[in-house]
Amino acid sequence: MFSFRYLDKTHGLDRCNKDEKAALVSTLYKLSQLSWKDLRNAPRHGVGYEKIDRNSFRVAIPKHITEDVNIIAFRFSGKKSMVGYRDKAIFHIVWLDRAFEVYDHE
Repeated sequence: MFSFRYLDKTHGLDRCNKDEKAALVSTLYKLSQLSWKDLRNAPRHGVGYEKIDRNSFRVAIPKHITEDVNIIAFRFSGKKSMVGYRDKAIFHIVWLDRAFEVYDHE
């Protein structure tokens, strides 16, 4: 399940173009068909995800995302990513990093 409750407005849906929005919906559909175990074992540039180091962030991390919470990224349009965190079965999408501004991608 996916949540946009904490989506940052400066890196949100309003910043995405039509093709990026379509790619996001398509990716969410594909991801929703898999278990977290499947996603954990999948390649990060496929349907899998990668953990993002907090020190690589270029934007402020919301206070409700405490230090013990892993921040992860899924790709949704080429190398563009949706970044957020998992809380049980829910992935909270916090940023849509379409311009590679949220964290250092190197």
